[in-house]
Amino acid sequence: MRDVITERTKMKIAVLSGKGGTGKTMLSVNLAAVATPSTYVDCDVEEPNGYLFFKPEDVRPEIVSVLVPSADPNICNGCKECVRFCKFHALAHSGEHLIVFEDVCHSCGGCSLICPLNAITEHPRTVGVVESGRSGEVTIHTGRMNVGEAAGLPIIRKLMKKISESGQERIFIDCPPGSSCTVMESIRDAEFCVLVSEPTIFGTHNLEMIVELVRTFDKPFGVILNKRLDGEKDPSEEYCHRNCLPILGKIPFDHELGILNSEGKIASRENGRFFQMFKDIYDHITECVSI
Repeated sequence: MRDVITERTKMKIAVLSGKGGTGKTMLSVNLAAVATPSTYVDCDVEEPNGYLFFKPEDVRPEIVSVLVPSADPNICNGCKECVRFCKFHALAHSGEHLIVFEDVCHSCGGCSLICPLNAITEHPRTVGVVESGRSGEVTIHTGRMNVGEAAGLPIIRKLMKKISESGQERIFIDCPPGSSCTVMESIRDAEFCVLVSEPTIFGTHNLEMIVELVRTFDKPFGVILNKRLDGEKDPSEEYCHRNCLPILGKIPFDHELGILNSEGKIASRENGRFFQMFKDIYDHITECVSI
């Protein structure tokens, strides 16, 4: 039986969407703003933009590095054991030299362990940065991947380690869009997942995709229907009803909300009407988590 989560218990809420542009970050920053004191974590490391809303102060950067191998040519005899071992094809041997393709190396360390002559050592390579700051009563952690990097998993793992070591009780994880391995890493330790969808057939298709993902991870979840138009058909809502999925709230296609969002403002801090709307959604989430 799931433990009841009280206000004194750490609660990690992951916010997901099957595609970009559904309003995932807008919802995440507003939930963090109404649930203070709280922590907002931007795991969309390819294009983080939560900081544009919070505009954090006292930002502290931390470099994120991974270990990549190199071989001592004076020791390596060209046996190619490491090349045969690497399933990611990050190693090749040409002539008398071992070639390392650092961009596809997964930093598993297996090549250095299997080398019979201990010719391989590992050295750090910078892949990105994690920046931490504050905006009022919200702590902000932002991951940013270096341009050209193949994967952001090391940065997301660094973000997850930071929040696991913190004493903050209410944590909102702004996940990358889609259902890739970076999303899986972002939701791994979450107590509850909030899935954001929009009223289009494409949006519904992507909602189905992330429903399958969170069910695979056995995560409790609910759906937010964003950009709602009165009287218009919403295929995402119909999908939720057909499959008995809990709807946590409906956010209207609101002109004022759109303007505030486009200006990088947190709507719940600017307007009492929006504060109450996002507070109601947050209260509904806490009720679901406590079941």
